[in-house]
Amino acid sequence: MKKENIMSKKVLVPVANGTEELEAIAIIDTLRRAGAEVTVASVQELEITGSCGTRIIADKLISECQTEEFDLIVLPGGLPGADHLRDSEILTKKLKDQAASERLYAAICAAPVVVLQHHGLLKGKRATVNPALTDKMINKDHIYQRTVVDGNCITSQSRGTALEFSVKLIELLYDKEKAKNIADDMLLKLEK
Repeated sequence: MKKENIMSKKVLVPVANGTEELEAIAIIDTLRRAGAEVTVASVQELEITGSCGTRIIADKLISECQTEEFDLIVLPGGLPGADHLRDSEILTKKLKDQAASERLYAAICAAPVVVLQHHGLLKGKRATVNPALTDKMINKDHIYQRTVVDGNCITSQSRGTALEFSVKLIELLYDKEKAKNIADDMLLKLEK
């Protein structure tokens, strides 16, 4: 096993009122099962209400993460949650720094178009988005794929793809073996 696989990976999962809770929890839980150090940071107040009414309590506010460096920043979708993520100046700066430093950044559901595309973070990238928002994507070449990886940018369609998306993030953070072990433990059948 490579030394880098032993070390814990740091992951930032920003949330806001209106975040799709199923996506957020699937991402947080799956990455924590893999051993990642996941920080849930709100761009609003510590306790937010998801798009379907589930209350989520963040670990901290995004302002407390300004100087931290993460191996991965991953955005859950949901509306108006993605709008709130898009409008956070601190998160926008972190995402742009993440992309520029070639560290991993990811988004699911509405977040690829509402946040990443809005801030120019999909320029020249293949990506997917929630099928209800495909008309808003500039590059429509890969919008019907469930999960798309293009370099350090990973996107996925919706809450129905959240677990496989999360397992793909584990593969990219760690390795295929760890991703397969987590998927097998969850009885998740991955596409070949």
